[in-house]
Amino acid sequence: MHIDFYKRALNCSLKVLFLFLMLQPNLSAQSPGEVLLLPYGQDNPRNSEGDFIELKNGDILFVYSRYYGTSSSDHATAYLASRLSKDGGKTWTKEDDVVLENEGGMNVMSVSLLRLKNGEIGLFYLRKNSVEDCKPMVRISRDEGKTWGPPTSCIPDKEGYFVLNNDRVIQLDNGRLLLAVAQHNFPGGEFSGFGILYAYYSDDNGVTWQSSEEVMNPDSIIFQEPGLVQLDNGDVLMFIRSGAGVQCFTKSTDGGKTWSVPVKSQLISPVSPATIERIPSTGDLVAVWNNNLSLDPKVSRQRTPLNVAISSDEGVSWSKVKTLESDPDGWYCYIAMQFVDDTMLLGYCAGNQSNKTHLSTTRVTRLGIDWLYK
Repeated sequence: MHIDFYKRALNCSLKVLFLFLMLQPNLSAQSPGEVLLLPYGQDNPRNSEGDFIELKNGDILFVYSRYYGTSSSDHATAYLASRLSKDGGKTWTKEDDVVLENEGGMNVMSVSLLRLKNGEIGLFYLRKNSVEDCKPMVRISRDEGKTWGPPTSCIPDKEGYFVLNNDRVIQLDNGRLLLAVAQHNFPGGEFSGFGILYAYYSDDNGVTWQSSEEVMNPDSIIFQEPGLVQLDNGDVLMFIRSGAGVQCFTKSTDGGKTWSVPVKSQLISPVSPATIERIPSTGDLVAVWNNNLSLDPKVSRQRTPLNVAISSDEGVSWSKVKTLESDPDGWYCYIAMQFVDDTMLLGYCAGNQSNKTHLSTTRVTRLGIDWLYK
């Protein structure tokens, strides 16, 4: 009798344990968690616009724009600094290493890192000399980021102020390097928020560069800060920060030389940049952007919340929309992505509107790919 009693008690306990476990959240679906915070401080008024690269030994290098002095303006002084993770982005070094001293009349900023098909690493950044002279440059490393070669201008045929966002350079299946820029000024001109969009491409690993045709803008929409992703069929999708209330899309069927008339996408957005990349393990596209829909004009301009969505049809439609950041007083933008095994690292500006530190702090979060699909 005592044995039967204990058997029934054990069975009951096992059932309770089973139900308890079934009701718990799926711990394998790792939700977003902060792994690195780069706050502003004394003689460091802003940390922003960085990118990741996985080194051959598995380490993750994060290079970002570290401002110094007293001003956090886009035109203030900055150099490129880095942090390193040896465990897939879970933890990071505590101190900065200097990657590139300020070689511009104003600053160097806005980093894109790219593993080239020949094994080398490309470091792309803006060298900003004045409001009439800002161009993307590229340096090549053949020793996993320990040293960098001489700079090469990615825009050899034009003069002016060109913006290339962070985490924006891609290499096509055929080896072509491709980036998209917005021109906002020219020597002797007046700075304009209406960017003129071009793509630049290199077929010799960044030694020489050529320009595409200008992206059409028949409706005179505000176009800024374009980005690129290659589609399954080989076409290239350009996504554009715009004044149309959404991200705008245009496509190239010839490797970035010419572009279709831009159209409105389903990604509702203020005048704020998005980042779109392909998830290696699933083949779907993932977008991170400000999914901000409001009838209040003031609210609709804010870069909050920060959201993520999946597209299984090459950017035509987007689903599984989730919120990464929701503080109504926050300011979230300039996203970098890195996929490490079954996780995704996101680096982005995470500032505050009330104290006017919109772009001053960079946050790195880590989340599970399966969380995106829950």
